[in-house]
Amino acid sequence: MLREIFKFKNKRSWSVILLTILVSGIHLKTTAQQNFIKNPIARGYFADPTIIKDKGTWYIYATIDPWGSDELGVLATKDFKTFTQKHINWPTKKACTSSTSNGSMVWAPSIRKVNGLFYMYVAVGSEVWAGVSEHPLGPWRNAKPDNTPLVTAKDYPAVHNIDPDCFIDDDGQAYLYWGSGFNWINGHCMAVKLKKDMVTFDGTPMDITPPHYFEAPHMVKRNGIYYLMYSYGKAIDASYQVRYSTGKTPSGPWTEGVYDPILSTAADSSTYGPGHHTVFKVNKQYYILYHRIHPQKKDYVLRELCLDSLNFDAKGNILKIDPAGVKAF
Repeated sequence: MLREIFKFKNKRSWSVILLTILVSGIHLKTTAQQNFIKNPIARGYFADPTIIKDKGTWYIYATIDPWGSDELGVLATKDFKTFTQKHINWPTKKACTSSTSNGSMVWAPSIRKVNGLFYMYVAVGSEVWAGVSEHPLGPWRNAKPDNTPLVTAKDYPAVHNIDPDCFIDDDGQAYLYWGSGFNWINGHCMAVKLKKDMVTFDGTPMDITPPHYFEAPHMVKRNGIYYLMYSYGKAIDASYQVRYSTGKTPSGPWTEGVYDPILSTAADSSTYGPGHHTVFKVNKQYYILYHRIHPQKKDYVLRELCLDSLNFDAKGNILKIDPAGVKAF
């Protein structure tokens, strides 16, 4: 009798142990999933992102697909898992149209905070416009008193005047980069210093185009090295990719990245046509926020936002990016 009771208790104990292990495994898996940010990070179709953090909230500004809208897409988040779509009053296609504009919609913003104000550089009508606001959600207004574009469509005829990016150097000096090509060829990268008002050029814009450049310049500085990052290929297919070159000054000369391209279409097409990115840093870790093409059978592309870690080797070269998402931060 005692032996039977012991056997029963043993079986019951093992059942409890096995159930505990199973529940613990499920809990660990659930916790791991909760602590991981998967790609794409948000619902909806957006491209060409920029990002800024203010008072504990991250704001992502992006082109609304397909091929832009009358306004920008704005997503607010605290954890990169739950996003709230916002609307801002500027830029709009109506507010940012000049006598030299074409029909292109609102594209590819860049946001920076300088002296307590937020400055936005954005492409509308194939022209670069500059806006200013006291808050990430506005109200925004044209940073130029005369409400004209910062760079018109006719200023540099060989350059498709889109994809602006503002970079603030360690000494506080601001630089503006922009430029693409036409018909998917002959991309040009323009650069100029900005005066303290953030809209007046300090000197004449220069063509600083690095090797294998098409569009979407983005400047990063680390350990005294300037990393001019950009996109190459066609934004409509698998050839689109992220590359970079390094230099000792904000305008070059440039040396191509050792591991270029650092982000491109995966062999299994799980990541397809990635590009037009921005880089930001949390604590000591760099991150790259970019878009990739969403698979579909349409006569246009739809793109979605992705987030991955950006890492360097001991010599300061940017390593190839693993498009697998990131741990929550």
